[in-house]
Amino acid sequence: MRHFDLVVIGSGPGGQKAAIQAAKLGKRVCVVEKMQFVGGVAINTGTIPSKALREAVLSLVGARQQNLGEFQSLDRKTRLSRLIESCQRVIRAEIGVVQHHFGSNGIELLRGVASFVQPDTIVVEGEHSVETVGADRVLIGVGTTPSKPDNMSFDADKIITSDELLSLPYLPSAMIIVGGGVIGTEYASMLAALGVRVTLVEGRGRILDFLDAEIGEALQYHLRQAGITLRMGEKVVSIKRVPITDHQRPNNADGGSTDLVEAMLESGKTIRADCLMYCVGRQGATTRLHLENAGLSADDRGRIKVNEDYQTAVPHIYAVGDVIGFPALASTSMEQGRLAAARMYGERVDSTSELFPYGIYAIPEISTVGWTEEKLTAAGIPYEAGIAQYRETARGQLIGDDMGMLKMLIHQESGAVLGVHIIGTSATELIHIGQAVMAFKGTVEYFINAVFNYPTLAECYKVAAFNARNKLRAA
Repeated sequence: MRHFDLVVIGSGPGGQKAAIQAAKLGKRVCVVEKMQFVGGVAINTGTIPSKALREAVLSLVGARQQNLGEFQSLDRKTRLSRLIESCQRVIRAEIGVVQHHFGSNGIELLRGVASFVQPDTIVVEGEHSVETVGADRVLIGVGTTPSKPDNMSFDADKIITSDELLSLPYLPSAMIIVGGGVIGTEYASMLAALGVRVTLVEGRGRILDFLDAEIGEALQYHLRQAGITLRMGEKVVSIKRVPITDHQRPNNADGGSTDLVEAMLESGKTIRADCLMYCVGRQGATTRLHLENAGLSADDRGRIKVNEDYQTAVPHIYAVGDVIGFPALASTSMEQGRLAAARMYGERVDSTSELFPYGIYAIPEISTVGWTEEKLTAAGIPYEAGIAQYRETARGQLIGDDMGMLKMLIHQESGAVLGVHIIGTSATELIHIGQAVMAFKGTVEYFINAVFNYPTLAECYKVAAFNARNKLRAA
């Protein structure tokens, strides 16, 4: 039996960074991956595929939709295959990057399904072989899978999860998306941009309710403007396939379909479409780990509890990424993996976890860092909001984004920057300027005095800073 200093289960963002950090500390590391390709869900079915699809969509419908007419002249099967070709190129490149990093750092990759035999022993069941390895330390980064309620009959082309979207045989004419979280919202906006009639069903009063309310409301407005029907405060109670009739076909179904998906809502409404995508929650992929053999357990959603050092109840076993729950982002998982590996070997590392940024790659995209207005109000912290509209900047006019907005929240007394919230082009890039200033305890005066390249969207920070200061003076 071979022995390693660290065995990492899962090659997703968290597992990758943990393995590389440990290897750079001179440890003998192996990574176990059950998928055909490295990268975990993030590269194979989640983050990278969805973002690659978004870029393909934006490229297609951008530039005043010059290419959209040609795209719509294709049959619906060819339309989707054209988009997927673009996504696969990006996925292959990312897989190559991860493999290179593993190789250059001397990290061994074992293919197969990992499970605990005992706390320090893991069996890896591959397609053609079985190997047992020992480990001084273990890091679990197995990620999650889409939740699939037992009362729903999922298949490959009508009732699906986000994992199957890029494997659909055709681009639907109409789609029902159940769940207004990050995944549901992102795909809803992409599909709508391609001309799919999307109905988004969400049980809460608004989508992405962790966002600053003004930003969330702006997103809902833009989604409706894009033609998406929002069914808020609604819950799906049943889903079934129903035969399609000839008079329905022109408006409600793809030309090759023989049936529709019908969703019954709790309110009694009935919705029909070519396809339904279920995006309500995800489940930790811990079932096959046999955690009980390691003295561990998962909750009813497959999540593993950890402390501030990402250490489980068994001291030499750690867990990071989506499998430990919120915030379940690729970026945060990477940092968790790095921190866990450093701390398990006594390396001192600093973290600004309170300033982790959030990126929602919808159309339009959103990014946020720090406090929201609602949380500041609840905590009794006096603040002022500075607003900048993209259309107020030359760059906003040049790119034709007249709906983008940057909001900066500052402390009324100290001027400290408390939060930044952006909706519009390059939001996920722009957010890092605010994040950096907040990390160094900067105030609104930095943005007042800073000189930004002209024309850029970064000028929005200066506009928002003046707006906030003017409000404070007026008060």
